[in-house]
This record gives sequence, structure tokens and C-alpha cells, in this order.
Amino acid sequence: GGGTGSGMGTLLISKIREEYPDRIMCRYSVCPSPKVSDSVVEPYNATLSVHQLVENADEVMCLDNEALYDICFRTLKLTTPTYGDLNHLVCAAMSGITTCLRFPGQLNSDLRKLAVNLIPFPRLHFFMIGFAPLTSRGSQQYRALTVPELTQQQFDAKNMMCAADPRHGRYLTAACMFRGRMSTKEVDEQMLNVQNKNSSYFVEWIPNNIKASVCDIPPKGLKMSTTFIGNSTAIQEMFKRVS
Repeated sequence: GGGTGSGMGTLLISKIREEYPDRIMCRYSVCPSPKVSDSVVEPYNATLSVHQLVENADEVMCLDNEALYDICFRTLKLTTPTYGDLNHLVCAAMSGITTCLRFPGQLNSDLRKLAVNLIPFPRLHFFMIGFAPLTSRGSQQYRALTVPELTQQQFDAKNMMCAADPRHGRYLTAACMFRGRMSTKEVDEQMLNVQNKNSSYFVEWIPNNIKASVCDIPPKGLKMSTTFIGNSTAIQEMFKRVS
């Protein structure tokens, strides 16, 4: 929604694209929120930057402040969330996405593998992201969650960090990055289970469209965690709001 990020940021990615055409370009973009607005020119900034994101970015993770505030209010029960609390949520998801680049794991993935598995058509690279288990800054998880519980949480609409409801669309593809000590067999079973139970929310023309990866090292303070990236048709809600 800001002029510097959308103007200067998109100029940078077009220059970087020219200089390093073979590199994967991954963007975390803060999209205008439905209710919370910082500036009058937000829709213009967003509209003008979308073209560059479509053409020059390989993966765009859509975030928005209102969805993050909602998570803080509803899930974490914080009465007055600060930007620090919002950033804590975003950091958890960001570090989960790049975890396989930094730590060893049983099923590794990198940004290029993600792109290959998540993007059915080149221009459809705008993703919704989520994280489970959601905990507030400085609080400790009292109970270790199981893989089925993590799976259920990460697909929950309340966990999405972008104000678009995945129940209003269908998933083209999805990726789940699990962290902690668990078996790949268990993860694969859960992924299959999700697809079988919720088949109406997945497009039928891409079979087995959930990519899973498992990293052995969990985040600080947690035994297990998972990061979710979904390529859903529901992301159109975000673009419709801007227009």
C-alpha cells in the first residue's frame, strides 16, 4: 500500500531481473486491507505495482495488516497488537518458507522447487500464506501438537495472513513446510487425507497438488511447526478490493 515499496520496490525488481534473469525472485507484498487504510492513494500504488509483480516476480506472498490484526485479536487474544506483534507473525511464516535453504531435512525444497510445484500458469503466482501453531511473542507452547493438528490448523481460513477466504475459491496448488521431528510417511498421509476429505476445495485437473517438505530443525521455542503456502483462486478477492 505504500508508495516507496510499490514504486522503488518494483523499479528494483525490474533492474534486478535485467541483471540476474536466471535467479528466482520471491516477494513479500503488503496488500491494502479492506478496513484499515493508511493512505488515500493506496489503491493507485497497488494497481500500478501489480503489473511489475506479474511480469518480473516469480513468487509473490500476499500479506495484509488487517488479516494479521485479526489473528492477533482472535487467535492470540492480544488487546492492543503492535507492529512488533504483526512482524512476529510475518517473520514466523517467512523463516518457515526459507527453512530448507538453511537447515538439513528429510524432504528438502528450495524456492525453485516451490515455484515448479506451485505455479501452473506463469502469471498465477500470487500466494496466500499461513503458519501453525500461532503463538504470541514471548509465550511458550504448553503442548506439543501432532501432525494432524498442525495440518488442520494451517488449512484453517483464520490462519491466512491475507484477507481472502480460501473457502470462497479453490486451491490450484499448495505447499506445506513442516519443521521438527516427524516421519515423512505421517506427513504424506495427512496431505492425502486433506485432499480426499476436502476434494471440493481443490481443482480436479491437477492431481496430487500439495507439495510437502520436512525440515528436522524446529523454530525456537516450538517442538513442531508448519508453514503453509496456497495458490488459491480466492486471491481474486484481494485484487477486486483494489479495483
